[in-house]
Amino acid sequence: MKNQIILIFTTILSLNCFSQISFENGYYIDNNNQKINCLIKNVVWENNPTEFEYKLDENVETKTAVLKYVKEFGINNTSKFIREIVNIDRSSEKINKISIEKNPLFNKEEVFLKVLVEGSANLYMFRDKDVTRFFYSKENSNIKPLIFKSYITQNDKIAKNHHFKQQLWNDLKCPTLTTNKIERVDYHKDELANIFTEYNKCNNQEYTNYEAKKNKDFFNLSIRPGINKSTLAIQNNLINNVNTEFGNDLAFRFGIEGEFILPFRNNKWSIIVEPTYQYFKSEKTLPNRTANVDYTSVELPFGLRHYFFLNDNSKIFINCSYSLDFNKKNSIIEYNSTKAGYSSFDLNIKSGSNLAFGMGYKYNDKYSLELRYQTKRDVLSRYIYWATDYNTASLIFGYTVF
Repeated sequence: MKNQIILIFTTILSLNCFSQISFENGYYIDNNNQKINCLIKNVVWENNPTEFEYKLDENVETKTAVLKYVKEFGINNTSKFIREIVNIDRSSEKINKISIEKNPLFNKEEVFLKVLVEGSANLYMFRDKDVTRFFYSKENSNIKPLIFKSYITQNDKIAKNHHFKQQLWNDLKCPTLTTNKIERVDYHKDELANIFTEYNKCNNQEYTNYEAKKNKDFFNLSIRPGINKSTLAIQNNLINNVNTEFGNDLAFRFGIEGEFILPFRNNKWSIIVEPTYQYFKSEKTLPNRTANVDYTSVELPFGLRHYFFLNDNSKIFINCSYSLDFNKKNSIIEYNSTKAGYSSFDLNIKSGSNLAFGMGYKYNDKYSLELRYQTKRDVLSRYIYWATDYNTASLIFGYTVF
C-alpha cells in the first residue's frame, strides 16, 4: 500500500511538471503591426505578465517575447492582453499600508492590460502582487483608470473612494443601468464585467466577454461504465480454518458523475461526485468449509479533480476522492460446512469508507478513460473479531452527456 501511494504521488508530480510545458494556439502582434500565429505557453498569470514564452510550431525551440516588442497577444480566443501606457495608482489595500490620501497617486507605466470585456465599451484589468486596478475605454477614446481607493480619515477610520461608480454612471448610459444598479457594484472583476456586458447588449453592440468564455462550462454530467478488479481477504484469530483469500474477481461497475468546474485557475480544478453501482461475488474452498461472498453496493465518492491541458482537445487529469459505501441488506459472506462437526454461519456485510485515487485522459471534453485505485475497505466493520481487506482497481470509460 505504501509503495502504491508513493507511485501515485510520483506520477502526480511528473504530470504537473509536464503540464507546465504545454503550449496552446495563440498569436501576438509586434511593433510593426504584424500578426504572428504561434503556440503560447499558457501560464496561469496571477499577475499581469511582462513577457511570455512561445513557439512557432511544436518542433522548434521556445522563444521569449517581452513587453517592449509586443503590442498584443492572446490564447485560444479565451484570453487577450494589450500593451498600453496608463496611469496606475499603486496604493495598497492592505490594512497596515493604507494611505491617508483620498485621491489616487498616479504614475505613468507601460504594461500589459488584460482584456476582460471588448466591444463598444471595453474593460481591462491590471494586477501586480497586492494591487488590482481596472481600466476602461469607449470606442476610440483613451484608456482611463476606474478610480477606487481605500484611505485613512482624520478620525483614523478606513474610508473608500468610490469615484468609479460616478464614472460608470457618466459614461455608460443605458436604460437598464439604473442608479441603484450602479450603486450596488463592487470594485470586482465579475461585477464590473457584468456592467460592461450589459452596456454593450443594451446598445446592440457586438462584444466579447473573455471571462464568460472561460467559465461557461461550469457543470458536466457523464455516464461512466467500467470494469472492477477486486480482492477480498478475511481473517479471524478465534476460529480455525476460516481465514480466506478470495482471488481477483472481475466485475462490471456503472457510475453517473456530476462535475462542478471551479471558476479559477483557468478552470483546471473541479469537484466531482459519482454514485456508482458495484458488486463482488466469489467462492473459495477451505478445509472442511466453503466460503461464498455476495456483496453489492452503491459507492458515493466525492472529491477534487485537477486537469493538465495538453492541447485544445486533450487533457490529463488526476482525482482524489473520499468514498462512502452503501451495501444492500442481503450482502453476506457465507461459511458452509462440508464435514460433520464444523458449523455453518453467515456474516452480514456492513462496509465502511475509503479513499480513491485516479488518473486519466479526456478527449474533446467528451470521451475519457480513467484508471482508479481504492484503498482498503473493511466490509465486516460491525464484527469485533473479524478483519477484512477489500481492495479495488478500476478501468473506467466515460462519456460526457453535457
